[in-house]
Amino acid sequence: MTYKVYILYSAEMDRYYVGYASNIEDRMQKHLSNHNGYTSKAKDWVIVYKENFDTKAEAYKRERQIKSWKSRKKIEELVG
Repeated sequence: MTYKVYILYSAEMDRYYVGYASNIEDRMQKHLSNHNGYTSKAKDWVIVYKENFDTKAEAYKRERQIKSWKSRKKIEELVG
């Protein structure tokens, strides 16, 4: 099983969201559904970046690294 770190973008909110999952399609369904999380605030999330990892631990570490930047500019540089 592979894990993916992904970055979503919402034009409606003009925000990025960083996450990781083993099944990105299922995870996107949850992001776009009516749930009680951050991504429920918009329904136009699109995947703008993803990376593959062999283990959950590696994916989690990379997600934490990207989130620790707290810099929109760095995320936009990564997304390209």
